[in-house]
Amino acid sequence: MTIAYREWRDGDDLALLEMWGGPETDQARQFRATLAPSGNAPWRRCIVAEDVVDGVAIPVAAGVVHEASLHPERLWVYVEVSRDHRRTGIGSTLLAMLRHEAGQSPSGVSRLRTKVEPGTPGAAFAEAAGLAPIQRSRLVVVEPGALKLPVFGDGSEAAASEQVEDLATGSVELSDVVGRYYTAVHDWDSPGDLSIATVQRLFLDDLSGAHGAIVLRAPKASAFGAGVPASKKGRLQAFAVSYAQGGPEMGGPEEGHATKAGEPSDVFLGHDPELSAEDARAAVRDLLALIAYQYPVLLELDDSMDALRAVVEPLLESGKARQAGAETLIVSDPVYPA
Repeated sequence: MTIAYREWRDGDDLALLEMWGGPETDQARQFRATLAPSGNAPWRRCIVAEDVVDGVAIPVAAGVVHEASLHPERLWVYVEVSRDHRRTGIGSTLLAMLRHEAGQSPSGVSRLRTKVEPGTPGAAFAEAAGLAPIQRSRLVVVEPGALKLPVFGDGSEAAASEQVEDLATGSVELSDVVGRYYTAVHDWDSPGDLSIATVQRLFLDDLSGAHGAIVLRAPKASAFGAGVPASKKGRLQAFAVSYAQGGPEMGGPEEGHATKAGEPSDVFLGHDPELSAEDARAAVRDLLALIAYQYPVLLELDDSMDALRAVVEPLLESGKARQAGAETLIVSDPVYPA
């Protein structure tokens, strides 16, 4: 076996697909879309390994390292080797070459991260390469009627409409809370500075797939006192953004989760990070009860989402919610003390 290495060329995707077959995991499906020619806008380096047999070079493996639009403190990396060429050192060689490329990235960032499914060859390879888990993520389906509907104020329709509102996804108020929440629950891998425009582009405009938002507000009197004008609104406590054709890129190379007729609606559910732990749990619970009252809801649940975990994990234990597919581990180079 003679292995040669070169940069990615047009047509390699089809040649490798013939060797690899279908993706073994959802993470592999997502990352295969990032295999592309090397470039600098955004910065990306992609290398192919060929097995040269009787003078004919056959692509058998590939690896890519690239910058991310979110979470700029690490680079995404991915390596895949055809099944019949594994455990021959090709993957380790590709990773070493990608580390060398990462050391020359224009941003100066060289620490790597990737996504794996526990118990798979990819997870074992990442562990052997020194990448350790920094986050666990699950997709969870909450079944209809899993939570009892909340009662707002005196139980009247007027009291409910004071706190529950359909809000335009272009709202600056919504964008502000979504951005602060995303930053707060990703303190383990900072997303960097999220401007209102950036939050809109990544999570709330038409290209993100967002097509509606419901928010839960605090009672007006709690924020402004009794007798406030009708135009005043209570503080936004929690939000639920639904996506017509899958969710936004939540910190990694994803294609979203397509929603078909009869399937759960894909929803990004969060809260104002300035709420107390108790208030955050209550707000998330009330809003989840509303949006999952009649139809199933699909949520992305990271271990860092404390309030959402506190509400959803008891539902998983009782069978009122279920995990959709395998969990995902985000693994990274360790952070060494200065």
